[in-house]
Parts: sequence; C-alpha cells; structure tokens
Amino acid sequence: MEQKWPQEIWLVRHGQSSGNVARDEAEAAAGLHIQIAERDVDVPLSALGIRQSQALSLWFASLPPAERPNVVLHSPYLRARQTADILMEGLARDELRTIHADERLREKEFGILDRLTTHGIKNKYPELHEQRQHVGKFYFRPPGGESWCDVILRLRSVLDTLTREYCRERVVIVAHQVIVNCFRYLFERLDEAAILAADRTGDVPNCSVTSYSFDSTLGKHGKLALRLLNFVAPLEDTGTPVTVGKDIPAAAKS
Repeated sequence: MEQKWPQEIWLVRHGQSSGNVARDEAEAAAGLHIQIAERDVDVPLSALGIRQSQALSLWFASLPPAERPNVVLHSPYLRARQTADILMEGLARDELRTIHADERLREKEFGILDRLTTHGIKNKYPELHEQRQHVGKFYFRPPGGESWCDVILRLRSVLDTLTREYCRERVVIVAHQVIVNCFRYLFERLDEAAILAADRTGDVPNCSVTSYSFDSTLGKHGKLALRLLNFVAPLEDTGTPVTVGKDIPAAAKS
C-alpha cells in the first residue's frame, strides 16, 4: 500500500488577537460596531495571544526531534503569521522543509457583515439576519462574503497539495476557527449536521491543537485518524489563560 497522506497534521488556531478582544468588548456593551482600525488581514495578536503562542511553541519543541513538525503552512493574515513565527522559534530551522503562507488558509470572508456585532447585524441588515436564520450558516453567504461551503471548496485544493507535496511529512497548519472546523469536515468525512453539532459544543480555543495521524490499518488505503481535539494542555501547563474569542458575529455563527 502506498501512503498518500502526511504522517502527522496539526491544526492550530492563531493566538488571541486584538480583534477577538475588540469583538468581546463590543458584544458585552451591546454595541453595533467593533472598533478595529486595521483590515482583517492586518489584525495582530494581543499580548496574551503572544503568550499563548509561546506556550504552544514550548510544547512543540518538547516533542522528540523525529516527531516535530517539518512543514509549516499558515494563513497570510497577520495574527496567524505571528503565531506561526513564534511556533517556529522552538523548532530547528534546518529541520523545517517548508515554511509557506497559503492564501487558501485565510479567514472566512465576512463581506458586508465585517466589523458588525450581533446587534449591528440585526439593526443594519434585518433581512440578512432573517435569511441567515432560515438558510443556516453552512450555506448562508453574506453579500461580498463566503459560506462555509465556499471555504470548504478552497480547502479541498489544499488537500491535493498535502497529498502531492507533503506525503509522509509532519505538517502544522496555523489558521482560523472556521478553517479548523472545515478541515475537520474534510478529514473526518462529516456532513452538515455533524460539523454544526461539533461547532455548537463551543468555539475553537486560541492556540489549541487538533491533530491527525496517518493510520494504515484504517480502510483500504489508510486514513487520517483524529488524535487531539481542541487540545489546550500546553497553555494550561504553563498557566497561560485559555481564550475562545469569536472571530465572526454570533448572528452569523450560531
């Protein structure tokens, strides 16, 4: 049997960002807008997000050399790039085969809902809010934005890259909450109901790890097997606060 998958894949959500903090503050105050000056692509890590990334970097560095990542793929968004840079501080550069920013790993596009709170969406776009409630977030595409299906479509081409270029490698992917969930949909062969049920259990924690290992005993040609799910022990073990700040408005998420 010829193996086609990487040996290990770690999915990492970026550390807490200043945008996560601003959204939490706006939602708590029942505001309409999130006070973020930067483009979404330029939103940086918060001070806590840097600490979270450092804690996770220590965990990766503690793995035996033969079990550490040797391929790092990350979203081009600043918060994901910063997280990846910090993670790599604990890895030997000469052991890293590839470090690559891939635009297909970018955050879900929010379109005209960008920088609006739940209250802001209901207030400014009540018809869109009603449509979202009817269609459901898996298929709902805000004007100028993406549905989960759109994100999954671009990630399907990432799977082709993983099998073509990184077979048997150990790959860490640093991206965003929806990206982690949509990869789960693909790797675990879930359907709409299953991934939305998983999503309802809670947000993906910042700097958490969801990982898969190739298991040759599964199926005819072997499959990726889930090993870790929203794993935050590296943060807890170092006394680093765990956060689950939302990336998208609750009205477009639940």
